[in-house]
Amino acid sequence: MIDQAKDSLPQYKDWSVAAVRLLQGAVYSDDASWGTLLRYQSPLTDYFSRIGLLLVVDEPEGLAYLRQLAEEEAAGAYQDLPRLFRRTRLGYETTLLCVLLREQLRRFEEEDLDNHRCVVETADLLDSWKSFFPSGEDEVRLQKSLDAALRKLESLKFVSRFGETKSGWEIRRILKARLPVAELERLKERLAAAAASSQAE
Repeated sequence: MIDQAKDSLPQYKDWSVAAVRLLQGAVYSDDASWGTLLRYQSPLTDYFSRIGLLLVVDEPEGLAYLRQLAEEEAAGAYQDLPRLFRRTRLGYETTLLCVLLREQLRRFEEEDLDNHRCVVETADLLDSWKSFFPSGEDEVRLQKSLDAALRKLESLKFVSRFGETKSGWEIRRILKARLPVAELERLKERLAAAAASSQAE
């Protein structure tokens, strides 16, 4: 039975590992499969398009990822394909952290031209985090809520632990693709209004 399965497998492709890595999440230029991904970008694009996925490769950013075809991009039977990637609903605190990290990434790109990685310490994040909650809020609870939001974004691969003590977080550039500047500004306004209302209470 096993031998029959082996015989029925299609020919292995040189880009197979890169395809699996893309299905696992964003692929960065420091990934071992990056070179393969660039070399076989055309067949990978064709392979994923057959199941309604668009391969996005941003060489200047050193980033590649898959996204679902938008409704206006799909045509014919492709409109009836089930979604492979589920839309993840983010709560207030996780959305707040996305905005704080995205703003940090924007400042990093404008001001720090010497480093490739944008890293922020948990303690610095907590200082910004506090400003969005009532002044009398328990700091232990705030730390726990920040840690929970960081774990959620780590599971989404928006951030990764950095440094020997693991107290730092690298902001991954997929966050830039998922949260463009226009959306960032809209969310900032909403969060600022919510924070002002909370402070007033």
